Amino acid sequence: MLDDLRSLGKNFWLFAVGRFISQLGWAVQDVALPLYVLDKTHSGGMMTAFILAEMIPAMIVMPFAGVVGDRYNRKKLMVWFDIARGILLFGVLAFNLLELNQLIVVQVVMAVMGTFFGSATSAMFPDLVEPDELERANSVNSSMNILARLVGPALGGFIYAVGGIRLAILINAVSFFGSGLFEALIKYEWRTKELESFSQVVDDLREGISYLLSNRYLRTLMFFALFMMAFGQPFGAVLMPYSFREVLKFSSYQFGLLESAFMLGALAGNMLIGMKFGRKAGMYLFHALLFDGFMILLFTWAISPLSAFDRTGVFLFLATINVLWGAVEAFLSVPLNSKIQRAVPSELRGRVFSAMAVMMHVSGPLGLVAVGPLLDRFPAWGVSLGLWAGMGAVVAYFWMNHRETLLADVGGEKNGNAEVT
Repeated sequence: MLDDLRSLGKNFWLFAVGRFISQLGWAVQDVALPLYVLDKTHSGGMMTAFILAEMIPAMIVMPFAGVVGDRYNRKKLMVWFDIARGILLFGVLAFNLLELNQLIVVQVVMAVMGTFFGSATSAMFPDLVEPDELERANSVNSSMNILARLVGPALGGFIYAVGGIRLAILINAVSFFGSGLFEALIKYEWRTKELESFSQVVDDLREGISYLLSNRYLRTLMFFALFMMAFGQPFGAVLMPYSFREVLKFSSYQFGLLESAFMLGALAGNMLIGMKFGRKAGMYLFHALLFDGFMILLFTWAISPLSAFDRTGVFLFLATINVLWGAVEAFLSVPLNSKIQRAVPSELRGRVFSAMAVMMHVSGPLGLVAVGPLLDRFPAWGVSLGLWAGMGAVVAYFWMNHRETLLADVGGEKNGNAEVT
C-alpha cells in the first residue's frame, strides 16, 4: 500500500501537499467571509452578490486562462498566482480594506487569479504521474481536498469566533505562501511559444474547442458529464438541503452531520480507488451509476409520505445513505476525470479543459434555475423522482449508444516534460 503511494513520485506529493495547504486556508476564509457579511448586513442578497462576484469573472476569463496555461510555464503560473493571492490578502489587512464594497472587489480579483491558477494546475497535474497512475493520483488528491473541506469549515468557524475576519484572512494569506513554497520545489519543464498577438488567443481558443468537438471520445465523455451535471448539481445543491431543512426539519447541527457523512463516504471511496482499484475503477462506471440511482430512490422514499421513520430514524437512515453515496460518487468522478486527462495532449490541455469547464458552468446553473420553482409547486419527493427519471434516461441513452466509448480508456503515453524523481 505504501509502495503504491510512493510510486506517485516526489513531484506529485509536493503538488498535493501544496494544494492541501492552500485549500485548507481557503476553506477557513470561505466560512468566515459569509459569517462576516451576514453579521454586517443580515442580507441574503448581499451573500448572493459575493457568490456572483466569484462566479461571473471566473466564467469570463476561463477560456483565456486555458490559452495562457498552454502557452506559458505552468509551474511558474501556479507558484506566482499563489504568491500573488497571498500578497493581495496581506494588502487587504495592511490597508484595512474590510468594507463590503472593498471585499467584493477583492473577491473579483481573487476569482480571476484563481481561474488562471486553476487552469495551469489542472493542465499540469496529469504530467506529474504516469498515465496508469492517474486514477490513484486523482483519488489521493481528491482525498486531501476532502480532508481540507472537512477540517476547514470547523476551523473557520472557530477562528472567526476568536479573531474575526482579519485572522481568517491572515491564515488564508499565509496558506498561499506555504502552498507556493511546496510548488516551487516541483521539477517541471514546459516549453512552448509565448503569445505574440491577441489573434493567437482567438486561434488557440478555436483550436481547443475544435479539438474537443472533433474528438469523438472526448465529445462523448463531455456530453455525458454535462447531462449528468444538469440533473445532479441541482439535486446536491438545492433539493437535498431543502429536504433536510424544510421537509424533515433537521437542525443545523444534523444538517452539518449529513454533509460530513457524504464527505466521509467520498473520502473512503477515493482511498479505495487509490489503494486498490487504480485504473481499473473505470470498468465499474455503469455499476456505480446503477448504485447511484438506487441511492436516489432510497432518498426519495425517505422524504416521502410513505416513509414510516421518526425524525431520529430518518436521520440515521440518511446518514448511512450519504456515506455510501459519497463513496459511489468517487467511482464516477475519479475515472471520468482520469480518462479525460489521459485523452487530451498536454500541449492542448489548458484550452481544452477551459472549454469544458465553461460548458460545465453553463449546464449546472440551468438545472439549478429549474429546480427552485419546481420545489415551490411540487413536493420534494416528486421533484426528486423527476430528477431520478431524467438521470436514468441519460444513463440509458449512453448505455445503449455509447457504452463502449465510455468504458474505453484512451491515452497511454506520458505527455509533457515533467521530471519525476
